[in-house]
Amino acid sequence: MVASCRIVSLLPSATEILDCLGLTPDVVGRSHECDYPPEIGDRPVCTAARLDSECPSGEIDQEVLALLQGALGIYEVKLDVLQALQPTHIVTQDQCDVCAVTLADVQKAIAQLSDHPPQLISLQPNTLADVYQDIRRVAQQFNRDPQPVLQDLQQRVQACQKRGKTLAKRPRVAAIEWIDPLMGGGNWLPELIELAGGDNILGKPGKHSPYISWETLLASDPDVVVVMPCGFDLERTRQEMLADLELHPEWKQLRAVQNDQLFICDGNAYFNRPGPRLMDSLEILTEILQPTGDRLYPKTAWQKLSLFK
Repeated sequence: MVASCRIVSLLPSATEILDCLGLTPDVVGRSHECDYPPEIGDRPVCTAARLDSECPSGEIDQEVLALLQGALGIYEVKLDVLQALQPTHIVTQDQCDVCAVTLADVQKAIAQLSDHPPQLISLQPNTLADVYQDIRRVAQQFNRDPQPVLQDLQQRVQACQKRGKTLAKRPRVAAIEWIDPLMGGGNWLPELIELAGGDNILGKPGKHSPYISWETLLASDPDVVVVMPCGFDLERTRQEMLADLELHPEWKQLRAVQNDQLFICDGNAYFNRPGPRLMDSLEILTEILQPTGDRLYPKTAWQKLSLFK
């Protein structure tokens, strides 16, 4: 065991990886978005957002683009909090500048910490295999055995994959990761769709989520649409979808919507956190694509959004 660890996690998925390895007691600080497991909520917050996340999707997108074009990070590190916490390790990411503080900002903050600088662990997950490797890396850093965790996660994947192979016809699935403007699901989402028994039609495995046009979505005419905006819980997703329906009646032209196959999900808790709860996300997709009448996940995780009833 690593002695006297004081870990700061600047990424929700990293916090969840630390938790599945039994390291939550060693976490002394977190990002403003880290909210799982619930007991992490009493740890000091080490980051802050430079934008108003309560704005509508379109305004958030414009503000994000403006910050990035101005060479400003979307989030900032609270250097005074880090100095007070004196962490031995900081876990962050270099996968997406929109998801968390940038690696450069973290490195700059570490350079300003006095005495003994903390060790930096930077994660870069783009696929399920990358998530497994991140779990191994974190486990190795803190002398934990990752195999029990990985075995459980992989068994859950295999169970969903086995169910998916029983489908007589694989539905064509459009994953929507942002509503205004439209973005298809990338990175690990195409993998999850395929494992759950669907055929992914937007985004490419291991690649960042792409902007898509309405012409592209209408032309693809998916059998199922699953909406899971990054950072939005289920109720926020519902509100954004209902507002967007007023702006884009094209939604009702889609085969999936006409056949009552439009689903909304909690994209904040699931789908957009590349850690152990991606398996929960896979199981949610399996419930959606292969309904049996029994639900493992509550209605706060996912619901059908019926527009013609």
